[in-house]
Amino acid sequence: MSETVADAVADQVEPLRHPPPRKRAGAAAEFEKVYRAHVGLVTAYFARRSGDPQTVADLTADTFVRAITSFATFDPVRGSPRAWLIGIASRVFAAHCEAHTQRSHGVRRIAGQRVLDADAVDDLVDRIDAQRPGAALLARLARLPRLDREVVELVDLDGLSPKEAAEALGVSAGAVRVRLFRARAKLRKTTGERR
Repeated sequence: MSETVADAVADQVEPLRHPPPRKRAGAAAEFEKVYRAHVGLVTAYFARRSGDPQTVADLTADTFVRAITSFATFDPVRGSPRAWLIGIASRVFAAHCEAHTQRSHGVRRIAGQRVLDADAVDDLVDRIDAQRPGAALLARLARLPRLDREVVELVDLDGLSPKEAAEALGVSAGAVRVRLFRARAKLRKTTGERR
């Protein structure tokens, strides 16, 4: 039976969910809507950063585990679900990078990892391949300051509005617009593109 990435991630997240109290039953349905609408966005975020399908699946699952455990504190008035999830994903990735640098390079798997089936690996390989242009852009962005890189990625690759990117990064929307303008100008200059 073919298992999609969304199903693989859901399988990893499901054991961590506790049945919600009766008054919170609506929250579980609402979280499911958020999950289904944005699992592709979060997977693409990690696919640009890793060529390993297992890592992409694990980081996506970790993001949604953190999201479901903090969903009660999510306030849609303060920001969109996309911005909220990308904010969580960026913290998950930062933690992953920090942990990776502290581990021995010879250790490739953490005990207890569920091995993906061949269909899920194929699906993730396709997603990783689809993100190669985004990964190439990230490589070109490497010379820019960190916040400029993140702004370009969130707006130009993930499709967030400058306001949503500002929410995800914890800065003002004006700062995002200025950084986005400058970063795009620098990228055009390095590629010789004229406007």
